Amino acid sequence: GHQTQLETENAVSRRERGGRGLRWERLPHRRALAGGLLALAAAVLGIGVALATSGSAPAHHPTLGTGSGAGTTPGGAPPPTPVPRSSFAVGIRTLDLVDDSRSITLHGGSVQPRSLVTYVRYPAVGSPGGRDLANASPAREDGPFPLIVFGHGFNVTPALYSKLLHAWAQAGYVVAAPVFPLENANAPEGANENDLTNQPADMRFVISRLLAASANAADPLAGLLDPGAIAVTGQSDGGDTALAVAYDSRFKDPRVTAAVILSGAEIPATGSFTFLPGSPPLLATQGSADNVNPPYLTETFFEAATRPKYLLRLPRAEHLPPYTGQQPQLTIVERVTTAFLDAYLKHRTPALQKLGSLGNVPGSASLLAEP
Repeated sequence: GHQTQLETENAVSRRERGGRGLRWERLPHRRALAGGLLALAAAVLGIGVALATSGSAPAHHPTLGTGSGAGTTPGGAPPPTPVPRSSFAVGIRTLDLVDDSRSITLHGGSVQPRSLVTYVRYPAVGSPGGRDLANASPAREDGPFPLIVFGHGFNVTPALYSKLLHAWAQAGYVVAAPVFPLENANAPEGANENDLTNQPADMRFVISRLLAASANAADPLAGLLDPGAIAVTGQSDGGDTALAVAYDSRFKDPRVTAAVILSGAEIPATGSFTFLPGSPPLLATQGSADNVNPPYLTETFFEAATRPKYLLRLPRAEHLPPYTGQQPQLTIVERVTTAFLDAYLKHRTPALQKLGSLGNVPGSASLLAEP
């Protein structure tokens, strides 16, 4: 079945290791990030000052507690506040999603509906562990949860990123990872990168279907999703896809409230776009030794993006390893991305304040913060 075939795949194709063609030559080179690396201590201090001196929290920024005396008991003591769980068992379900309004055409001329096998990881009942539990009972009493939609890179499948996707679900997110119909490693006629421009619509379709499932009382995923907390993310071509869905007016989904772009860029075939004021918060990551998605591609869109935005730089890291198994980079990526998502999707201010210590690891990572 699809799950056995895709979720156990470990091989990375030579094409993905070696590059996505000469894709970076199709994008204009922009100047390096102005100002160089921002001292994170100043960034965190700036966050505290802004929140302390403003009458209300800025748009997108996590809010602090209520005013003095609000919500106290008759005796004057504040009521006990339930502490949200931060670690869950992880369930996984496989969904066969078919977009009948769109199709793929194979070389022989046959036309098929656009099918998206989608692996959905979610917080489940039970003790946290290192493996996904097939069709486990969802932890509904702790929900609803934010939704993350993840796009895989060229000529691979979501299985390659299973550790990272598991970490997000374990931290209290529903994580949907579709298999793009023509860019995946098992595509019927080999992976075809020309389909990249069709993938933003795939991601929007998955968001719609997951929200519909959550709103359906009879669905196994009923009641799991917070429709006001949706992030898109992806690596390589999947990062290109997520970037377009979050920010490009030609592909943008207004339901998206945050984006995490892992060694991605603007879609080469469509060119650059303008980041509009009030765009979702952005976290980008980039390895300095990445010769598939060279660092200047990430720096190009990061420079153009509006605040709040964060750039996690990974010295000497290549294209895929930091997101699949390389240590300590994978653990750093897991912790920084989760803290960013906790801050902007779950509105937990302490998570934002932790980004500095999590993202600045001598020799392994540095974080540029522009909140």
